[in-house]
Amino acid sequence: MIPIILVRYGEIHLKGQNRPRFEKMLKDSMSAAVRRFGGSVKKGDGRFYVRHIEESQISAAMDALCKVFGVHSVSPAYEMEKDLPAICQKAAELAQAEMERLSLSKASFKVKGKRSDKRYPLSSMEIAAEVGGYILEHVPGLSVDVKNPQLTVYVEMREQAYLYTSILPGKGGMPLGSSGKAMLLLSGGIDSPVAGYMVASRGVYLEAVHYHSFPYTSERAKEKVLTLAKLLAQYTGPIRLHIVHFTEIQMAIYEKCPEEQLTILMRRYMMKIAERVALENQCQAIVTGESIGQVASQTIASLHVTNSAVELPVFRP
Repeated sequence: MIPIILVRYGEIHLKGQNRPRFEKMLKDSMSAAVRRFGGSVKKGDGRFYVRHIEESQISAAMDALCKVFGVHSVSPAYEMEKDLPAICQKAAELAQAEMERLSLSKASFKVKGKRSDKRYPLSSMEIAAEVGGYILEHVPGLSVDVKNPQLTVYVEMREQAYLYTSILPGKGGMPLGSSGKAMLLLSGGIDSPVAGYMVASRGVYLEAVHYHSFPYTSERAKEKVLTLAKLLAQYTGPIRLHIVHFTEIQMAIYEKCPEEQLTILMRRYMMKIAERVALENQCQAIVTGESIGQVASQTIASLHVTNSAVELPVFRP
């Protein structure tokens, strides 16, 4: 019996003949997430299993896995032989431990059985009944409530038996790299990193470009952007951040262009530069944090004029 992390995935199940490619990308992302814990990832029947992590580090490893796009949920589980008496005994231990964790002297519970291995002689309902009966007999203070239990013991019969009591939600979405690469216009506000996060959750690798207009924007503002990029990279993987010194272009626009056109012209030049940097780095799209009506300059007409400066598709999620 060994402690492992059981990982579920969602949308990838719908990918038909391309599913193995998406599964490999997800496995690669998870392997990178648990490498510092010494973990290894193995594909099973509809699940991934993360092994070789010290029990004291499983919680931290699960937190890392929950940030991986493509992961639907994770559970700290025990892997053991499909021996029903041993399973019942371990299930009772888990139920007792869960009561102690929740500081409950009395609690309602249920057992949820799942038989993926159809060669196993008991059905899912029979597994739940056998294990639940043993727990009820051997753990004081428990009563059965199949509709709204305070704790649930899960028993899955797959290649091995897997027992667990908790399910942590992941970020969902698609594995990074499954949908190409895009260039994010990253400012110091919240909108652009959120836009980058949303696009990355659909499987897009990100690079980012930031426009720095020193001395009109401070070094502190640039440091804020670096901090945002590092926070975003916790979910998207490493991000290459391109810093563009925009002061000369900005001053030329102020000196030579009508005042009412300054904002839209600067945005067009930012898009042109972003497209050039994107193409030089094999990006196939541009991402911004703009949204219609958020500020006076972000109307449908002005966004159309901004878009017309480039040929790459522009996403504003």
